[in-house]
Amino acid sequence: MLRFDTKEISSLKLHQLLLGAISPRPIAFASTIDANGVPNLSPFSFFNAFGVNPTTLIFSPARRNRDATTKHTYQNIKEIPEVVINVVTFDIVQQVSLASTEYGKGINEFEKAGFTPIQSEMIRPFRVKESPVQFECKVREVLETGEGGGSANLIICEVLLTHVDENILDNKGIIDPEKARLVGRMGGDYYCKAFGDGIFKVQKPLERMGIGIDCLPDHIRLSKDLTGNDLGKLGNVEVLPGKEEISISLNTILLKEFLEKLVESPEKQKQIHQFAADLLEQGKVHEALCLLLAQ
Repeated sequence: MLRFDTKEISSLKLHQLLLGAISPRPIAFASTIDANGVPNLSPFSFFNAFGVNPTTLIFSPARRNRDATTKHTYQNIKEIPEVVINVVTFDIVQQVSLASTEYGKGINEFEKAGFTPIQSEMIRPFRVKESPVQFECKVREVLETGEGGGSANLIICEVLLTHVDENILDNKGIIDPEKARLVGRMGGDYYCKAFGDGIFKVQKPLERMGIGIDCLPDHIRLSKDLTGNDLGKLGNVEVLPGKEEISISLNTILLKEFLEKLVESPEKQKQIHQFAADLLEQGKVHEALCLLLAQ
Protein backbone atom coordinates (compact mmCIF):
# COMPACT_ATOMS: atom_id res chain seq x y z
CA MET A 1 0.00 0.00 0.00
CA LEU A 2 1.25 3.49 -0.83
CA ARG A 3 1.29 5.99 2.02
CA PHE A 4 0.47 9.68 1.69
CA ASP A 5 1.07 12.07 4.56
CA THR A 6 -1.45 14.89 4.09
CA LYS A 7 1.10 17.40 5.34
CA GLU A 8 3.72 16.37 2.80
CA ILE A 9 1.86 16.20 -0.52
CA SER A 10 0.35 19.07 -2.49
CA SER A 11 -3.28 20.06 -1.98
CA LEU A 12 -3.88 19.32 -5.68
CA LYS A 13 -2.59 15.74 -5.33
CA LEU A 14 -4.60 15.23 -2.15
CA HIS A 15 -7.68 16.63 -3.89
CA GLN A 16 -7.27 14.11 -6.71
CA LEU A 17 -6.87 11.21 -4.26
CA LEU A 18 -9.92 12.31 -2.30
CA LEU A 19 -12.18 12.61 -5.33
CA GLY A 20 -11.02 9.31 -6.76
CA ALA A 21 -11.48 7.38 -3.52
CA ILE A 22 -14.63 8.94 -2.08
CA SER A 23 -16.98 8.30 -4.94
CA PRO A 24 -19.56 8.30 -6.30
CA ARG A 25 -20.79 11.50 -4.68
CA PRO A 26 -24.20 13.16 -5.07
CA ILE A 27 -24.18 16.54 -6.78
CA ALA A 28 -25.66 19.74 -5.37
CA PHE A 29 -26.61 21.99 -8.27
CA ALA A 30 -26.66 25.19 -6.24
CA SER A 31 -28.62 28.27 -7.27
CA THR A 32 -27.76 31.49 -5.44
CA ILE A 33 -28.24 35.20 -5.94
CA ASP A 34 -26.09 38.22 -5.05
CA ALA A 35 -27.10 41.47 -3.37
CA ASN A 36 -27.79 43.02 -6.80
CA GLY A 37 -30.19 40.25 -7.78
CA VAL A 38 -27.82 38.54 -10.23
CA PRO A 39 -28.31 34.73 -10.20
CA ASN A 40 -25.53 32.13 -10.13
CA LEU A 41 -25.69 28.42 -10.81
CA SER A 42 -22.92 25.90 -10.09
CA PRO A 43 -22.52 22.19 -9.21
CA PHE A 44 -20.70 20.89 -6.13
CA SER A 45 -20.00 17.25 -5.31
CA PHE A 46 -18.75 17.87 -1.79
CA PHE A 47 -22.37 17.41 -0.73
CA ASN A 48 -24.77 15.25 1.24
CA ALA A 49 -27.77 15.12 3.59
CA PHE A 50 -27.19 14.99 7.35
CA GLY A 51 -30.56 14.77 9.12
CA VAL A 52 -34.25 15.55 8.91
CA ASN A 53 -35.03 17.37 12.17
CA PRO A 54 -34.30 19.98 10.97
CA THR A 55 -33.72 18.79 7.42
CA THR A 56 -30.04 19.53 6.91
CA LEU A 57 -28.02 19.58 3.70
CA ILE A 58 -24.34 20.54 3.58
CA PHE A 59 -22.20 21.34 0.57
CA SER A 60 -18.82 22.95 0.15
CA PRO A 61 -17.73 25.48 -2.48
CA ALA A 62 -14.08 24.98 -1.50
CA ARG A 63 -11.38 27.53 -2.21
CA ARG A 64 -9.61 27.02 -5.53
CA ASN A 65 -6.44 24.98 -5.23
CA ARG A 66 -4.38 27.17 -7.54
CA ASP A 67 -4.82 30.52 -5.76
CA ALA A 68 -7.12 30.00 -2.73
CA THR A 69 -9.78 32.33 -4.17
CA THR A 70 -13.44 31.77 -3.32
CA LYS A 71 -16.25 30.93 -5.73
CA HIS A 72 -19.24 33.09 -6.63
CA THR A 73 -21.60 30.69 -4.88
CA TYR A 74 -19.75 31.22 -1.61
CA GLN A 75 -19.62 34.99 -2.12
CA ASN A 76 -23.34 35.16 -2.91
CA ILE A 77 -24.28 33.16 0.17
CA LYS A 78 -22.29 35.55 2.34
CA GLU A 79 -24.47 38.34 0.91
CA ILE A 80 -27.80 36.48 0.65
CA PRO A 81 -27.82 33.37 2.92
CA GLU A 82 -30.24 31.37 0.79
CA VAL A 83 -29.78 28.62 -1.81
CA VAL A 84 -31.76 26.22 -3.96
CA ILE A 85 -30.15 22.80 -4.22
CA ASN A 86 -31.31 21.05 -7.37
CA VAL A 87 -30.56 17.37 -8.05
CA VAL A 88 -28.69 16.34 -11.19
CA THR A 89 -30.01 13.74 -13.63
CA PHE A 90 -28.42 12.03 -16.61
CA ASP A 91 -30.61 14.09 -18.94
CA ILE A 92 -29.04 17.39 -17.83
CA VAL A 93 -25.54 16.38 -16.72
CA GLN A 94 -23.79 17.92 -19.75
CA GLN A 95 -25.52 21.24 -19.13
CA VAL A 96 -24.65 21.04 -15.44
CA SER A 97 -20.99 20.50 -16.32
CA LEU A 98 -21.12 23.53 -18.60
CA ALA A 99 -22.46 25.60 -15.70
CA SER A 100 -19.29 24.75 -13.73
CA THR A 101 -17.27 26.87 -16.16
CA GLU A 102 -15.56 29.72 -14.31
CA TYR A 103 -17.48 32.54 -15.94
CA GLY A 104 -16.86 36.06 -14.71
CA LYS A 105 -18.77 37.74 -11.89
CA GLY A 106 -22.28 38.70 -13.00
CA ILE A 107 -22.56 36.12 -15.79
CA ASN A 108 -25.87 34.24 -15.63
CA GLU A 109 -25.23 30.47 -15.79
CA PHE A 110 -28.94 29.83 -16.31
CA GLU A 111 -28.53 31.45 -19.72
CA LYS A 112 -25.07 30.03 -20.47
CA ALA A 113 -26.11 26.44 -19.71
CA GLY A 114 -29.62 26.73 -21.11
CA PHE A 115 -31.62 26.18 -17.93
CA THR A 116 -35.03 27.61 -17.12
CA PRO A 117 -35.23 29.66 -13.88
CA ILE A 118 -38.39 29.27 -11.78
CA GLN A 119 -39.30 31.67 -8.99
CA SER A 120 -38.92 30.05 -5.58
CA GLU A 121 -41.73 30.36 -3.04
CA MET A 122 -39.86 31.02 0.22
CA ILE A 123 -36.44 32.31 -0.83
CA ARG A 124 -34.95 34.60 -3.49
CA PRO A 125 -32.68 32.31 -5.58
CA PHE A 126 -34.34 30.62 -8.55
CA ARG A 127 -35.09 26.93 -8.95
CA VAL A 128 -34.00 24.92 -12.01
CA LYS A 129 -37.09 23.78 -13.90
CA GLU A 130 -35.25 20.87 -15.57
CA SER A 131 -34.30 19.29 -12.23
CA PRO A 132 -36.94 16.88 -10.84
CA VAL A 133 -36.18 17.68 -7.18
CA GLN A 134 -35.50 21.17 -5.86
CA PHE A 135 -34.77 22.09 -2.23
CA GLU A 136 -35.40 25.66 -1.13
CA CYS A 137 -32.98 26.28 1.73
CA LYS A 138 -31.95 28.94 4.19
CA VAL A 139 -28.30 28.94 5.18
CA ARG A 140 -27.95 28.41 8.92
CA GLU A 141 -24.17 28.57 9.13
CA VAL A 142 -21.04 28.89 7.01
CA LEU A 143 -18.09 27.01 8.49
CA GLU A 144 -14.76 28.09 7.01
CA THR A 145 -12.06 25.48 7.62
CA GLY A 146 -9.09 27.51 6.38
CA GLU A 147 -7.77 30.14 3.99
CA GLY A 148 -5.39 28.08 1.86
CA GLY A 149 -6.02 26.43 -1.50
CA GLY A 150 -8.52 23.60 -1.26
CA SER A 151 -9.89 24.73 2.11
CA ALA A 152 -13.52 23.78 2.66
CA ASN A 153 -16.34 26.25 3.21
CA LEU A 154 -19.17 24.18 4.67
CA ILE A 155 -22.55 25.67 3.78
CA ILE A 156 -24.97 24.24 6.34
CA CYS A 157 -28.49 24.55 5.00
CA GLU A 158 -31.96 23.94 6.38
CA VAL A 159 -34.55 22.83 3.83
CA LEU A 160 -37.67 24.99 3.99
CA LEU A 161 -39.55 23.60 1.01
CA THR A 162 -39.07 20.64 -1.33
CA HIS A 163 -40.43 20.38 -4.87
CA VAL A 164 -40.66 16.90 -6.44
CA ASP A 165 -41.76 16.02 -9.97
CA GLU A 166 -44.52 13.42 -9.51
CA ASN A 167 -43.32 11.63 -12.65
CA ILE A 168 -40.30 10.23 -10.77
CA LEU A 169 -42.40 8.62 -8.00
CA ASP A 170 -43.47 4.98 -7.79
CA ASN A 171 -46.98 3.83 -6.85
CA LYS A 172 -46.10 4.22 -3.15
CA GLY A 173 -45.03 7.83 -3.55
CA ILE A 174 -41.32 6.99 -3.17
CA ILE A 175 -38.70 8.28 -5.59
CA ASP A 176 -37.99 5.54 -8.15
CA PRO A 177 -34.30 5.53 -9.15
CA GLU A 178 -35.19 4.21 -12.61
CA LYS A 179 -37.41 7.23 -13.18
CA ALA A 180 -35.22 9.82 -11.44
CA ARG A 181 -32.09 8.81 -13.42
CA LEU A 182 -29.72 10.56 -11.03
CA VAL A 183 -25.97 10.67 -11.61
CA GLY A 184 -23.02 10.73 -9.23
CA ARG A 185 -19.65 12.43 -9.47
CA MET A 186 -16.37 10.53 -9.41
CA GLY A 187 -12.75 11.57 -9.91
CA GLY A 188 -11.45 13.43 -12.97
CA ASP A 189 -13.95 13.50 -15.83
CA TYR A 190 -15.87 10.49 -14.55
CA TYR A 191 -19.51 10.26 -13.51
CA CYS A 192 -21.74 7.27 -12.83
CA LYS A 193 -25.41 6.43 -13.36
CA ALA A 194 -27.59 5.77 -10.31
CA PHE A 195 -30.03 3.70 -12.33
CA GLY A 196 -30.08 0.68 -14.65
CA ASP A 197 -27.16 -1.71 -14.17
CA GLY A 198 -25.55 0.82 -11.84
CA ILE A 199 -27.90 0.04 -8.94
CA PHE A 200 -28.46 -3.08 -6.85
CA LYS A 201 -30.18 -4.02 -3.60
CA VAL A 202 -28.65 -5.00 -0.28
CA GLN A 203 -31.14 -6.16 2.35
CA LYS A 204 -30.72 -4.03 5.47
CA PRO A 205 -30.41 -5.93 8.78
CA LEU A 206 -32.78 -3.57 10.60
CA GLU A 207 -35.89 -5.59 11.44
CA ARG A 208 -33.96 -8.75 12.28
CA MET A 209 -30.57 -9.73 13.62
CA GLY A 210 -28.34 -11.79 11.35
CA ILE A 211 -26.31 -14.60 12.90
CA GLY A 212 -23.05 -13.15 11.57
CA ILE A 213 -20.30 -14.68 9.45
CA ASP A 214 -18.56 -15.99 12.57
CA CYS A 215 -21.49 -18.39 13.17
CA LEU A 216 -21.11 -20.09 9.80
CA PRO A 217 -19.38 -23.52 9.75
CA ASP A 218 -15.66 -23.34 8.96
CA HIS A 219 -15.96 -25.03 5.56
CA ILE A 220 -18.27 -22.19 4.51
CA ARG A 221 -16.61 -19.31 6.36
CA LEU A 222 -13.12 -20.22 5.11
CA SER A 223 -14.19 -21.13 1.56
CA LYS A 224 -11.89 -19.90 -1.21
CA ASP A 225 -14.80 -19.89 -3.66
CA LEU A 226 -17.17 -17.65 -1.72
CA THR A 227 -16.53 -13.92 -1.62
CA GLY A 228 -16.95 -11.56 1.30
CA ASN A 229 -20.24 -10.43 -0.25
CA ASP A 230 -21.39 -14.05 -0.44
CA LEU A 231 -20.58 -14.59 3.22
CA GLY A 232 -22.29 -11.32 4.11
CA LYS A 233 -25.54 -12.58 2.58
CA LEU A 234 -25.27 -15.92 4.40
CA GLY A 235 -24.44 -14.21 7.70
CA ASN A 236 -27.56 -12.06 7.39
CA VAL A 237 -29.94 -14.98 8.03
CA GLU A 238 -31.58 -15.07 11.46
CA VAL A 239 -31.01 -18.77 12.08
CA LEU A 240 -29.31 -21.68 10.30
CA PRO A 241 -31.82 -24.07 8.68
CA GLY A 242 -32.31 -27.42 10.41
CA LYS A 243 -31.99 -30.91 8.94
CA GLU A 244 -35.63 -31.05 7.81
CA GLU A 245 -35.40 -27.70 6.01
CA ILE A 246 -32.16 -28.77 4.34
CA SER A 247 -33.70 -32.05 3.20
CA ILE A 248 -36.73 -30.31 1.71
CA SER A 249 -34.53 -27.79 -0.10
CA LEU A 250 -32.25 -30.49 -1.54
CA ASN A 251 -35.29 -32.17 -3.06
CA THR A 252 -36.38 -29.11 -5.01
CA ILE A 253 -35.90 -29.40 -8.76
CA LEU A 254 -33.16 -26.75 -8.82
CA LEU A 255 -30.85 -28.45 -6.31
CA LYS A 256 -31.82 -32.00 -7.15
CA GLU A 257 -30.81 -31.60 -10.81
CA PHE A 258 -27.50 -30.04 -9.79
CA LEU A 259 -26.65 -32.79 -7.28
CA GLU A 260 -27.55 -35.56 -9.74
CA LYS A 261 -24.95 -34.23 -12.18
CA LEU A 262 -22.21 -34.11 -9.58
CA VAL A 263 -19.58 -36.81 -9.62
CA GLU A 264 -17.19 -37.72 -6.83
CA SER A 265 -13.90 -35.95 -7.40
CA PRO A 266 -11.42 -33.69 -5.60
CA GLU A 267 -13.27 -30.78 -7.25
CA LYS A 268 -16.67 -31.69 -5.83
CA GLN A 269 -16.68 -29.20 -2.96
CA LYS A 270 -15.37 -26.46 -5.24
CA GLN A 271 -18.22 -27.07 -7.70
CA ILE A 272 -20.76 -26.96 -4.88
CA HIS A 273 -19.40 -23.71 -3.53
CA GLN A 274 -19.31 -22.15 -6.99
CA PHE A 275 -22.92 -23.17 -7.62
CA ALA A 276 -23.87 -21.76 -4.22
CA ALA A 277 -22.21 -18.49 -5.22
CA ASP A 278 -24.35 -18.44 -8.38
CA LEU A 279 -27.46 -19.01 -6.27
CA LEU A 280 -26.50 -16.15 -3.99
CA GLU A 281 -26.02 -13.90 -7.02
CA GLN A 282 -29.62 -14.74 -7.97
CA GLY A 283 -30.87 -13.92 -4.48
CA LYS A 284 -31.52 -17.57 -3.54
CA VAL A 285 -29.88 -17.34 -0.12
CA HIS A 286 -31.87 -20.14 1.56
CA GLU A 287 -31.15 -22.62 -1.23
CA ALA A 288 -27.46 -21.74 -1.24
CA LEU A 289 -27.17 -22.11 2.51
CA CYS A 290 -28.98 -25.45 2.54
CA LEU A 291 -26.73 -26.77 -0.22
CA LEU A 292 -23.61 -25.68 1.66
CA LEU A 293 -24.75 -27.04 5.01
CA ALA A 294 -25.54 -30.44 3.49
CA GLN A 295 -21.87 -31.03 2.75
